[in-house]
Amino acid sequence: MEILKQPLITEKISGLNEKGVYGFIVEKTADKLQIKNAVEKTYGVKVVSIRTMRYAAKHKTRYTKNRIVSGFTNSFKKAIVQVADGEVIDFYGEI
Repeated sequence: MEILKQPLITEKISGLNEKGVYGFIVEKTADKLQIKNAVEKTYGVKVVSIRTMRYAAKHKTRYTKNRIVSGFTNSFKKAIVQVADGEVIDFYGEI
């Protein structure tokens, strides 16, 4: 099972990158210890703290020409990871 799904690249998180804080979309069932081990193994950094947030699915309705389409957005879990001082995760090096 892949714990880290994708990095969060938003304006707010990018501003915190200078302070050693990074965001990730993670598996919904992952706990903090699993997230810490996955980040340390993948990026080779020392993780100091982790904060997690769970987002529930939202009900959405669209009105189209043929009919009303109703459904839900995906639910997901976010992890905000702080690494040790002086360590950096480079998301843009692979691009």
